[in-house]
Amino acid sequence: MEISDNSIPRSAVAVYSGGMDSTVMLYRMRELGIEIKGALSIDYGQKHSKELRVAADFCEELGILHKVADLSGLQDLFGKSSLTNSEEEVPEGHYEELQMKSTVVPNRNMILLATATAWAISLDAEAVAYAAHGGDHAIYPDCREEFANALDDAIRLCDWSKVFLYRPFVRSNKAEIAALGDRLGASLEKTWSCYKGGALHCGRCGTCVERREAFYLAGVEDRTDYLASAPSVSDLVKSGWKL
Repeated sequence: MEISDNSIPRSAVAVYSGGMDSTVMLYRMRELGIEIKGALSIDYGQKHSKELRVAADFCEELGILHKVADLSGLQDLFGKSSLTNSEEEVPEGHYEELQMKSTVVPNRNMILLATATAWAISLDAEAVAYAAHGGDHAIYPDCREEFANALDDAIRLCDWSKVFLYRPFVRSNKAEIAALGDRLGASLEKTWSCYKGGALHCGRCGTCVERREAFYLAGVEDRTDYLASAPSVSDLVKSGWKL
């Protein structure tokens, strides 16, 4: 399946995590001539806060205004999510496995997108760019197409300026995004996916396994540095991408 952009805005604020999907989205927006008025990262108390530093580095390299919204005070409201609760371990394995539900942060995407919308309105941007893709998993309710459509409707009504939600990857999977990033010359190995918060990708958590699967399916060399304890790609393939 080819990357299929929905209505292309003239300008936008990007929700930017420093991960592979949102980084490729920035490169794609530049290719399309979209003015990126700013890239917004959110500190919500996540263990993998390294993504914020990665996001800042990419934006400096690309000459994009970058802001971090400090919403870490909300951390205690997110319950037992393993992404924010120090007492909960981030599970290992594929996203299709039931234990991955512990990585859900309640209503995270609405919080991120609502914050980005406020900044987009203040900058007179036409849209908020959001890198959710068609392969996002059912364990995340706020990644569903129905949710994004409803939020797009709400964003269009929240101000007189008619900001909308731009979702270039809504009909694409992660392997297609990896292939696009490779074509665009994005330094994909510098992007950050791992949820465990270490110095290197663990290669075992849900986001790491999905990342490795995407490179494999796209036929793109994965230059990411993983921990020595990470399983080999051949072992993951043999196991059906499950640990």
